[in-house]
Amino acid sequence: PRSTQGVSSAASDVYKRQKSKGKILNFKSIFISDVHLGHRKSSANKLLEFYKHSRSENLYLVGDIIDIWALKTKFYWPQEHNDVIQKTLRKARHGTKVKYIVGNHDDVFRKFLPLHFGDIEVVNRAIHVTSDNKKYIVVHGDAWDGVMKYAPWLSKVGAIAYSFLLEFNLVINFFRRLFKKSPGG
Repeated sequence: PRSTQGVSSAASDVYKRQKSKGKILNFKSIFISDVHLGHRKSSANKLLEFYKHSRSENLYLVGDIIDIWALKTKFYWPQEHNDVIQKTLRKARHGTKVKYIVGNHDDVFRKFLPLHFGDIEVVNRAIHVTSDNKKYIVVHGDAWDGVMKYAPWLSKVGAIAYSFLLEFNLVINFFRRLFKKSPGG
Protein backbone atom coordinates (compact mmCIF):
# COMPACT_ATOMS: atom_id res chain seq x y z
CA PRO A 1 0.00 0.00 0.00
CA ARG A 2 1.24 3.41 -0.90
CA SER A 3 1.15 6.19 1.63
CA THR A 4 0.82 8.96 -0.96
CA GLN A 5 -2.61 7.78 -2.12
CA GLY A 6 -1.60 8.58 -5.68
CA VAL A 7 -1.28 12.33 -4.97
CA SER A 8 1.56 14.18 -6.72
CA SER A 9 4.02 15.97 -4.47
CA ALA A 10 2.99 19.41 -5.81
CA ALA A 11 -0.68 18.73 -5.09
CA SER A 12 0.30 17.33 -1.72
CA ASP A 13 2.20 20.52 -0.86
CA VAL A 14 -0.77 22.71 -1.83
CA TYR A 15 -3.05 20.48 0.23
CA LYS A 16 -0.78 20.73 3.30
CA ARG A 17 -0.58 24.55 3.07
CA GLN A 18 -4.36 24.95 2.70
CA LYS A 19 -5.09 22.41 5.44
CA SER A 20 -2.83 24.28 7.84
CA LYS A 21 -4.98 27.36 7.20
CA GLY A 22 -8.11 25.32 8.00
CA LYS A 23 -9.48 25.71 4.46
CA ILE A 24 -11.59 23.20 2.57
CA LEU A 25 -10.17 22.48 -0.87
CA ASN A 26 -12.68 22.10 -3.70
CA PHE A 27 -11.88 19.99 -6.75
CA LYS A 28 -13.78 18.96 -9.84
CA SER A 29 -12.40 15.43 -9.52
CA ILE A 30 -10.28 13.44 -7.09
CA PHE A 31 -8.59 10.15 -7.98
CA ILE A 32 -7.52 7.82 -5.14
CA SER A 33 -6.01 4.37 -5.47
CA ASP A 34 -4.40 1.59 -3.46
CA VAL A 35 -5.77 2.41 -0.01
CA HIS A 36 -5.79 -1.30 0.92
CA LEU A 37 -8.46 -1.25 3.64
CA GLY A 38 -8.15 -4.55 5.48
CA HIS A 39 -4.36 -4.48 5.42
CA ARG A 40 -2.37 -3.44 8.48
CA LYS A 41 -0.32 -1.01 6.36
CA SER A 42 -3.37 0.79 4.97
CA SER A 43 -3.25 4.57 4.91
CA ALA A 44 -6.86 4.92 6.05
CA ASN A 45 -6.03 7.62 8.60
CA LYS A 46 -4.38 9.79 5.93
CA LEU A 47 -7.38 9.34 3.66
CA LEU A 48 -9.75 10.33 6.47
CA GLU A 49 -7.68 13.47 7.05
CA PHE A 50 -7.78 14.26 3.33
CA TYR A 51 -11.56 13.70 3.22
CA LYS A 52 -11.97 16.14 6.11
CA HIS A 53 -10.32 18.97 4.15
CA SER A 54 -11.54 18.33 0.60
CA ARG A 55 -14.72 18.31 -1.49
CA SER A 56 -15.24 17.32 -5.12
CA GLU A 57 -17.87 16.80 -7.79
CA ASN A 58 -16.36 13.44 -8.73
CA LEU A 59 -14.48 10.90 -6.64
CA TYR A 60 -12.77 8.02 -8.45
CA LEU A 61 -11.64 5.15 -6.23
CA VAL A 62 -9.23 3.46 -8.62
CA GLY A 63 -8.67 -0.08 -7.44
CA ASP A 64 -7.40 -1.85 -4.36
CA ILE A 65 -9.44 0.32 -2.02
CA ILE A 66 -10.42 -2.81 -0.09
CA ASP A 67 -7.68 -5.44 0.08
CA ILE A 68 -9.58 -8.74 -0.15
CA TRP A 69 -6.29 -10.63 -0.53
CA ALA A 70 -5.06 -9.36 2.84
CA LEU A 71 -8.44 -10.02 4.47
CA LYS A 72 -8.34 -13.64 3.27
CA THR A 73 -4.88 -14.09 4.82
CA LYS A 74 -5.61 -12.43 8.15
CA PHE A 75 -8.75 -10.51 9.00
CA TYR A 76 -7.90 -6.96 10.03
CA TRP A 77 -10.58 -4.25 10.04
CA PRO A 78 -10.16 -1.46 12.63
CA GLN A 79 -12.68 1.34 13.19
CA GLU A 80 -10.80 3.76 10.90
CA HIS A 81 -11.46 1.39 7.97
CA ASN A 82 -15.19 1.53 8.79
CA ASP A 83 -14.87 5.31 8.97
CA VAL A 84 -13.43 5.48 5.44
CA ILE A 85 -16.38 3.46 4.11
CA GLN A 86 -18.89 5.60 6.02
CA LYS A 87 -17.33 8.90 4.92
CA THR A 88 -17.21 7.71 1.30
CA LEU A 89 -20.89 6.71 1.44
CA ARG A 90 -21.71 10.09 3.02
CA LYS A 91 -19.89 11.93 0.22
CA ALA A 92 -21.95 9.99 -2.32
CA ARG A 93 -25.22 10.73 -0.48
CA HIS A 94 -24.38 14.43 -0.43
CA GLY A 95 -23.92 14.71 -4.18
CA THR A 96 -20.36 13.62 -4.99
CA LYS A 97 -20.41 11.18 -7.93
CA VAL A 98 -18.40 8.25 -6.60
CA LYS A 99 -17.10 5.54 -8.91
CA TYR A 100 -15.24 2.56 -7.49
CA ILE A 101 -13.06 0.99 -10.18
CA VAL A 102 -12.09 -2.56 -9.25
CA GLY A 103 -8.39 -3.52 -8.97
CA ASN A 104 -6.54 -6.79 -8.48
CA HIS A 105 -6.76 -6.87 -4.66
CA ASP A 106 -10.53 -6.35 -4.77
CA ASP A 107 -11.16 -8.32 -7.99
CA VAL A 108 -13.77 -10.50 -6.28
CA PHE A 109 -16.23 -7.65 -6.98
CA ARG A 110 -15.85 -8.20 -10.75
CA LYS A 111 -18.22 -11.17 -10.54
CA PHE A 112 -21.04 -8.80 -9.56
CA LEU A 113 -20.48 -5.89 -11.98
CA PRO A 114 -22.07 -3.54 -12.59
CA LEU A 115 -22.92 -3.01 -8.94
CA HIS A 116 -24.27 -0.17 -6.82
CA PHE A 117 -23.24 0.04 -3.19
CA GLY A 118 -25.49 2.76 -1.85
CA ASP A 119 -24.86 5.69 -4.18
CA ILE A 120 -21.44 4.32 -5.21
CA GLU A 121 -21.17 2.80 -8.66
CA VAL A 122 -18.75 -0.16 -8.78
CA VAL A 123 -17.33 -0.74 -12.28
CA ASN A 124 -14.39 -2.19 -14.19
CA ARG A 125 -13.60 1.12 -15.89
CA ALA A 126 -14.96 4.64 -16.09
CA ILE A 127 -14.76 7.51 -18.54
CA HIS A 128 -13.68 10.82 -17.02
CA VAL A 129 -14.68 13.94 -18.97
CA THR A 130 -12.61 17.05 -18.26
CA SER A 131 -13.99 20.59 -18.17
CA ASP A 132 -12.73 21.06 -21.76
CA ASN A 133 -14.55 17.86 -22.87
CA LYS A 134 -11.48 15.62 -23.17
CA LYS A 135 -12.25 12.02 -22.31
CA TYR A 136 -9.98 9.71 -20.35
CA ILE A 137 -10.45 6.07 -19.46
CA VAL A 138 -9.97 5.37 -15.75
CA VAL A 139 -8.83 1.84 -14.91
CA HIS A 140 -6.62 0.18 -12.34
CA GLY A 141 -3.19 -0.86 -13.63
CA ASP A 142 -3.90 -4.56 -13.28
CA ALA A 143 -5.95 -4.31 -16.49
CA TRP A 144 -2.64 -4.31 -18.42
CA ASP A 145 -0.68 -6.58 -16.08
CA GLY A 146 0.32 -9.71 -17.97
CA VAL A 147 1.05 -11.55 -14.73
CA MET A 148 -2.48 -10.84 -13.46
CA LYS A 149 -3.97 -11.95 -16.76
CA TYR A 150 -1.98 -15.14 -17.38
CA ALA A 151 -0.60 -16.15 -13.96
CA PRO A 152 -2.78 -14.66 -11.20
CA TRP A 153 -1.27 -17.10 -8.69
CA LEU A 154 2.10 -15.38 -9.18
CA SER A 155 0.56 -12.02 -8.25
CA LYS A 156 -0.77 -13.53 -5.03
CA VAL A 157 2.68 -14.93 -4.21
CA GLY A 158 4.08 -11.44 -4.85
CA ALA A 159 1.48 -9.88 -2.53
CA ILE A 160 2.42 -12.31 0.24
CA ALA A 161 6.12 -11.56 -0.29
CA TYR A 162 5.41 -7.82 -0.23
CA SER A 163 3.51 -8.13 3.07
CA PHE A 164 6.39 -10.16 4.51
CA LEU A 165 8.90 -7.49 3.44
CA LEU A 166 6.81 -4.75 5.06
CA GLU A 167 6.83 -6.67 8.34
CA PHE A 168 10.52 -7.48 8.00
CA ASN A 169 11.21 -3.78 7.46
CA LEU A 170 9.76 -3.09 10.92
CA VAL A 171 12.32 -5.48 12.42
CA ILE A 172 15.15 -3.88 10.44
CA ASN A 173 14.08 -0.38 11.53
CA PHE A 174 13.87 -1.52 15.16
CA PHE A 175 17.52 -2.63 15.03
CA ARG A 176 18.52 0.53 13.15
CA ARG A 177 16.97 2.64 15.92
CA LEU A 178 18.62 0.44 18.52
CA PHE A 179 21.99 1.18 16.95
CA LYS A 180 20.98 4.82 16.26
CA LYS A 181 20.88 4.59 12.47
CA SER A 182 18.13 6.46 10.64
CA PRO A 183 15.84 4.41 8.33
CA GLY A 184 17.10 4.59 4.76
CA GLY A 185 20.32 6.36 5.77
